[in-house]
Amino acid sequence: MVPGIAKNEAEGGRVPSQLRKGVLEYCVLALMRDGPRYGVELLTELSAVSVMTTSQGTIYPLLSRLRREGYVDTELRESPSGPPRRYYTLTAVGRAALAEFTQAWPLFRDAVDHFLHDPQGDSA
Repeated sequence: MVPGIAKNEAEGGRVPSQLRKGVLEYCVLALMRDGPRYGVELLTELSAVSVMTTSQGTIYPLLSRLRREGYVDTELRESPSGPPRRYYTLTAVGRAALAEFTQAWPLFRDAVDHFLHDPQGDSA
């Protein structure tokens, strides 16, 4: 373990968490690109990629914020089992934000890769 770094941070827990926080809202918007989704459905889709796994305590406040900011609209729909589900639909503002992120992401990713690349070929 690296001195001064907590165990979970040394094992990679902190870095994926911080990266996820930065991109989670855009991943959620992308999941709504093709149609309305409800919260548990979004959680399931995110969990299909292990580094994007998150909790209800994270996704529902995020969805509320996206609604307040006008990125998504909501509607209640009857469920075949259980209570009605709240579905989230991408708005024009949300589509514009997703398009902006989609354009910026490759440049950002390439810039980070530039700084992480070791020209000597040594591994960190």
